[in-house]
Amino acid sequence: MISSTDEQLTSQLSGFTNQYIDVNGTTLHVVEGGQGEPLLLLPGWPQTWWAYHKVMPALAAHFKVLAIDVRGMGSSAKPESGYDKKNMALDVYELIKHYSFDQVSVAGHDISATIVHSLAAQYPQAIKKAIFIDTPPIDENIHRLPMLPPFGNTAPIYPWWLSFNQVEDLPEKLLEGRSRILLDYLFDNMTADRSSLSAADRLVYSTCYDRAESIRAANKWYQAFPQDVVDSRSYRKLTMPVLGITSHGNTMLDHALPMIAENFIVRQITGSGHFIMEEKPNEVIEALKDFLL
Repeated sequence: MISSTDEQLTSQLSGFTNQYIDVNGTTLHVVEGGQGEPLLLLPGWPQTWWAYHKVMPALAAHFKVLAIDVRGMGSSAKPESGYDKKNMALDVYELIKHYSFDQVSVAGHDISATIVHSLAAQYPQAIKKAIFIDTPPIDENIHRLPMLPPFGNTAPIYPWWLSFNQVEDLPEKLLEGRSRILLDYLFDNMTADRSSLSAADRLVYSTCYDRAESIRAANKWYQAFPQDVVDSRSYRKLTMPVLGITSHGNTMLDHALPMIAENFIVRQITGSGHFIMEEKPNEVIEALKDFLL
């Protein structure tokens, strides 16, 4: 089985096209379509823009949708540096200026939640509304997350990869050409329904993360955590409306959003694990429409 190219994937979404745009000394791959106020969708690890493919067509009926491979992801460039989320937010802000948007709404899943926070904190005039999907922004509390379960605990998964991905040089040696092993483990253990990510979907992601340069670039998102923590201390509370979309039983955003936002709501999607956009696309679409329209 051969993974599809971006052109082949985009052809499955009526009205969407691929763009490659130079910003902030790098190049971002953007899949755009639809009409209306702009809505930027930022994926997380270990995925690409394809993470939003189930929700993009319905959203495009109401918004100008831009699904973005952030710096180091998918078909975007993979430079040696610039992976602190403050700089990655500048990538997105320059993209906003490239399109001459006055204001945008922006959603970030997983690692991109920190990009959304940094973007909204640094450039509040450009952000109409901000959405955090199942993950809080990075701050000093990242050091309190348990990487291993307490003795006798039978919880199915702990985020040990937050540490593993900060190790330099080793992950790409272990995972090059065999990332599917890790990705299947994550998708199987962090979804309520494993079948919500099909074999074809998984191949899209594993084909990307099989490459050493992609593994190395993605790990730089994690290796930048110390700087992200420092930067987070300088941000004022967000004043624009903020939405948190969480999976069943995940209360992290309930605790995090009061610390970073003045005006927020949290909406829980029942029956879903971490990969909400693919597990419960209809519920995500409705949550976004209710908040944005």
